[in-house]
Amino acid sequence: MFVLLRQMPAESHEYGRQRERIVARCLPLADHVASHFARRGEGLDDLVQVARLGLMNAINRFDPAKGPSFIGFAVPTMMGEVRRYFRDYSWGMRVPRRLRELHVQISRTTGDLAQQLGRAPTAGELSQALDVPREEIVECLVAGDAYRLDSLDAPVGTDSSGTPRLVADAVGGLDPQIEHITNREALRVLVAALPERERDVLRMRFFESMTQSQIAERIGVSQMQVSRILASTLRCLRDQLE
Repeated sequence: MFVLLRQMPAESHEYGRQRERIVARCLPLADHVASHFARRGEGLDDLVQVARLGLMNAINRFDPAKGPSFIGFAVPTMMGEVRRYFRDYSWGMRVPRRLRELHVQISRTTGDLAQQLGRAPTAGELSQALDVPREEIVECLVAGDAYRLDSLDAPVGTDSSGTPRLVADAVGGLDPQIEHITNREALRVLVAALPERERDVLRMRFFESMTQSQIAERIGVSQMQVSRILASTLRCLRDQLE
């Protein structure tokens, strides 16, 4: 779709229609990225608009000659746009200026690396690309979560007796499921950023319970190649979750 788009004059009606088709096809992905940030104190409608702006930027910047996976480029670009929105309007604690500036560099570099790699880059890859110690990259990404803090008196629902529950009631409590939920939501976005073949192999192996031989026959490669695809994809996902 993008190869055809780039061959059309930008002023032509055909270009506009092709671009609209790409946008319509990718809007659900932008909305999914927005929902990933929905519980951080901002309205979902605002986040959807920001993520869709990131989608437009990704469509404008994507060069199919540099990498085949638009999804792998678009997801980090949209996530970077939403993170910039939080950084600019919703910092909840004082974050050093150097980390804010590094955050901008990370957001830009993430999109470029994602197109080259066909997936979201790891902290180590960002470190190498920006010539910044990995520890600073991690520190910056952690600081990027320092968004607006809700009041401790903010209501968060009711208990079994109907009594209102406040944010303060949950502070200090240990939720045994929180790590699982965080990893699951992060994994969902990372899988969406994978090239189509890798996503299909994961789906067939873990959701359709197909053997490696069956997958190989389905996609027309050897069983050894399927094994390598699974190993490299799982290693990539594991590295990005750590």
